[in-house]
Amino acid sequence: MTAASIRLHPNDSVAIALQDLEAGTALPEHGLTLVTPVKRGHKFALADFAAGDKLLRYGQIIGQALEPIAAGAHVHTHNLGMGEHTQDYAMAQANAPLPVLDLTRTFDGYHRADGKVGTRNYLGVLTTVNCSATVAKLVAEAASRDPWFQSLENIDGIVPIVHGTGCAMDLKGEGYQLLFRTLQGYAQHANFGGILLIGLGCEAMQVPALVGAGRLRTDNNFRYMTIQQEGGTRRTIEAGLRELREMAEIANKVTRQPAPLKHIVVGLQCGGSDGYSGITANPALGAASDLLVQHGGTTILSETPEIYGAEHLLTRRAATPAIAEAMIARIKWWEGYTARNGGEMDNNPSPGNKRGGLTTILEKSLGAVAKGGTAPMVGFYEYAEAITTPGFTYMDSPGYDPASVTGQIASGANLIAFTTGRGSVSGFKPAPGLKLATNTEMYSHMAEDMDINCGDIISAGVSIADKGREIFEELVAVASGKLTKSEELGFGGAEFVPWQIGAVM
Repeated sequence: MTAASIRLHPNDSVAIALQDLEAGTALPEHGLTLVTPVKRGHKFALADFAAGDKLLRYGQIIGQALEPIAAGAHVHTHNLGMGEHTQDYAMAQANAPLPVLDLTRTFDGYHRADGKVGTRNYLGVLTTVNCSATVAKLVAEAASRDPWFQSLENIDGIVPIVHGTGCAMDLKGEGYQLLFRTLQGYAQHANFGGILLIGLGCEAMQVPALVGAGRLRTDNNFRYMTIQQEGGTRRTIEAGLRELREMAEIANKVTRQPAPLKHIVVGLQCGGSDGYSGITANPALGAASDLLVQHGGTTILSETPEIYGAEHLLTRRAATPAIAEAMIARIKWWEGYTARNGGEMDNNPSPGNKRGGLTTILEKSLGAVAKGGTAPMVGFYEYAEAITTPGFTYMDSPGYDPASVTGQIASGANLIAFTTGRGSVSGFKPAPGLKLATNTEMYSHMAEDMDINCGDIISAGVSIADKGREIFEELVAVASGKLTKSEELGFGGAEFVPWQIGAVM
């Protein structure tokens, strides 16, 4: 029989309901009786608290009582708030390397000329500006309908990579640089066997500037054109199809070959989080992250507004003080950025997060950082900056999932692992995305979209370590070609969302 509730740390002020509980329910394991109803995934107080008292979950502060709270009472947004928040930033104090495991283990991937290894073999039609987006889509759609392209056994598909920006921006501004890095990262991505770049011709993000003096790809399976130079829509489509056919012939010659697990780069994500996220799926993904790092691979944690309040746990794991200092500096930048735009960092928990039992950003963040496991943080990278150091890394990004994943893929992620408690149906071409359900009820309800159920950590007593091993093995299988649920459904063609920042003029 599943327990009625769980206390996650001996010092915690609250416990988590594992089922809907009525007022008057006796909980002898906590020595109390509930005085209010508490929904599954929500919190209740383990003692009486006065207004202003700090409450703990995971052994860490998650907020201050806004009013007196009785033992056995529901704890949520009506009586718990952010309060005063300061951090004790210890640096590089808990960064002992994990034991190295089997570095000879392999997966079957696509070897590229630059030494990277892809988990998929797509052809991409990439755009410099929104003005060329429709033409790029028409090129990709026409090729995808063509029986000749469909007959190519070693190509996973033709993906239009379109977006809503690329012009009316300051060429020296941060927004331009972010977009430039993002487009460059996709053009060079190991999951693309070839890239066709299409611009309009007069945009701020100029094709010649992006291409530079040489090729964006070392394999030379790269072509570019502008609609204005080609002479309009139809001529560009015809030219694009000719180029894609030549590129496809080259890309189709590449077959899967064994590669060490060091070539797997996993973006760690969560979306639609709930009260179970920090108990089940996130720590299980953290265990899988540690296993991949121990096999020589790389993982990328992101979503800076969603680690706010828990960043002190990461600075302690920084391999060097400089890495910790870079993270702290970016946290300060985010505080200023949100304030300048009329927001506040505690506004991050979404309505769905709150319905699932999460109250403050401190609570959400403590669960979110669990995705990163326990390995040392060996690098802190800007958005869409190429990851160059293997191991557990951090890339700055917004908490908005599509924008964050876009940056991770541009940085080199060739797989995405995505935990969700409320449910998610997104995909992220060219990187396959593995969906991890935090609770069994949602997993069963949305089975066609979920890849792994982490709810059995609660419902069946599966250990975090065993679930982490299951996730790790599934990541290796997906890297070798096994389709995820989102791939089976055809998702991933609309989630390219570069982070837009700065003035649009």
